[in-house]
Amino acid sequence: MIAPHKDINCGSDAGMTSNIPVIDMWAPFVPSREIMAHAADHFPPPQLGYLRVFFKQSSPTTAVFGEIARSLSSDDGAILQSLDDAGIRMALITGFDEASTGGTTFITNESVAAIAGRHPRRFIPFAGVDIMRGADGVRDVEHWVRARGFRGLSLRPFMTGLPADDRRYYPFYEKCVELGVPVSIHASANWTTCRPSDLGHPRHFDVVACDFPDLKLILSHAGYPWVLEACLLAWKHPNVYLELAAHRPRYFTAPGAGWEPLLQYGQTTIQDKILYGTGAFLIGRAPAELVGEMRALPLRDGIMEKWLWRNAARLLEIE
Repeated sequence: MIAPHKDINCGSDAGMTSNIPVIDMWAPFVPSREIMAHAADHFPPPQLGYLRVFFKQSSPTTAVFGEIARSLSSDDGAILQSLDDAGIRMALITGFDEASTGGTTFITNESVAAIAGRHPRRFIPFAGVDIMRGADGVRDVEHWVRARGFRGLSLRPFMTGLPADDRRYYPFYEKCVELGVPVSIHASANWTTCRPSDLGHPRHFDVVACDFPDLKLILSHAGYPWVLEACLLAWKHPNVYLELAAHRPRYFTAPGAGWEPLLQYGQTTIQDKILYGTGAFLIGRAPAELVGEMRALPLRDGIMEKWLWRNAARLLEIE
C-alpha cells in the first residue's frame, strides 16, 4: 500500500507542505505510446475549440492535434519521472468514449489499461463509455470494473449533448452504485462552439444526487464558473465531491476570478470534499509546476493534506 509521509507538517508555507504526497484526481491521461498513437488519429471534431483555446491554434484541425499528440508521445520512464518531480504518487487517467455523439472514441479504455497494468501502483484507471449504447454500454462498465480492475466511470455531458440528469445516464449511475465505484463527470463550462456550457451547470447534478444518494459523484473542475453552486451541492449531498483540475491554482486567490467560495467553504464546511487534479495535459504545464502552485496557496493548517491526498485516499480506499 502507498502511505503518506509520517512527518507531514501542513501549513500555508509551500516549504511546509512539500512532504505531502499527491493523488492527482484528473490527469486526465498521460502521453504514453499507446494512448497517443490512438488519440492522434481520433480527435473528436466537436472539441476543436479546445485546440484554439489551450493550444493556441488559430485554425484548428484534427490533423493538427495528431501532430501535437505524436510530438508529445513519451516512454513510461519520462512519464513516471514527471509524476515523481511533482510528488504525485498516483494519477487518475481515463478513457473518453462518446463515439455516437462525438464521431469517434478519443481515448480507448484499452490504451488506459495498458499503462495502468504496467504501473498499477501509480495509475488509477477510470473507464470511458458511450451512454448511447444503452444496455451494452452498462455491460461495458461492469466489464472494465469487475474484470479489468478499473476504479470508476468518466462522463462528459458536453460531449454527449445531454445534461447529467437525462434518464439515459441513469442505468450507468445505478451500475456504479452497485459496483461501489465513483463517477467523475464534467461539471464546468466547455470550449466547444457547438455544445452549450449549461450542460455542465451544477443544477443538473443536484437532481442526480437526489435520485442516487449513494452514488459517489465527483464534479470535475469544481463547477467553474458556478463555484458557489457547486460548493453548496458538496455541502448538501454527502457523496458529492469537487475536483479542481484544469485550472491554474495560482488563480484561486486572484481577485475576481470566482474562486472565493472554494477558499471559504473548502476550508470549512466541505474541507473533506475537495480533490486536487492537475489537468496537466490540457493546461500544457508540467505537473510539478501546477502542484507547486497548489502547495503555495495560503490554506489553513491541515487543509492542504486533505486536498492533495487524504480526501482522495478515503474516497478511493487507498491506504
